[in-house]
Amino acid sequence: MIEEKIQRNVFKVINLHESDDIDYWRDRSYIERIETIEFMRKVMFGHDRVSERLQRVLTIAELKEN
Repeated sequence: MIEEKIQRNVFKVINLHESDDIDYWRDRSYIERIETIEFMRKVMFGHDRVSERLQRVLTIAELKEN
């Protein structure tokens, strides 16, 4: 499992056309790729976005007969 810690003091600018990311990710297993995607999702959107949403409540209204 990937350790969920971000080093915020590291900043690196690279040319995307000359990066070696493709070779790096091709060497990773599919499980490592999925874990990384999940980690990036948590970084961007938080750990539990579902519970932060508003709760939906269904109420049934009964019609009055005149």
